[in-house]
Amino acid sequence: MVKIRLKRMGYKRNPIFRIVVIDVRSKREGAPIAELGHYNPKRKEMKLNKEAALEWVKKGAQPTETVQYLINNCNEEGGLTVKEKAKKLSKKAQAKLETEKEAQAAKEAEEKAAKAAEKEAKAAAEAAPVEEVVTEEATTEAAAE
Repeated sequence: MVKIRLKRMGYKRNPIFRIVVIDVRSKREGAPIAELGHYNPKRKEMKLNKEAALEWVKKGAQPTETVQYLINNCNEEGGLTVKEKAKKLSKKAQAKLETEKEAQAAKEAEEKAAKAAEKEAKAAAEAAPVEEVVTEEATTEAAAE
């Protein structure tokens, strides 16, 4: 049976792995059938021939969990796409962020209210001259009679 697994390279406390196709009975650093790429976990760098890896999987090679993760998160050029984690904030920083959001929301609500009041005043100002004109016409007609 053939597996796609990592072959450890590098030196002490600085691992670099090669992604290889190898027989199950071989040891970790044994001679591989094929080399598909390399992976540096400290720098999150990877170069993988994804087409060849998928071809070996079609032929029946079984990837390890780590190699399967690397294949799934590999872009078209063979690089690793890293998902950025959300930063955890302290309770104090979270409280500060919430108060800033509330202040921003209150400011926006105040601006909306001011715009609405301005529109009402403008509408009332437009409606008031029409009434005055109507009343002036009515008084001139009443005076003419």
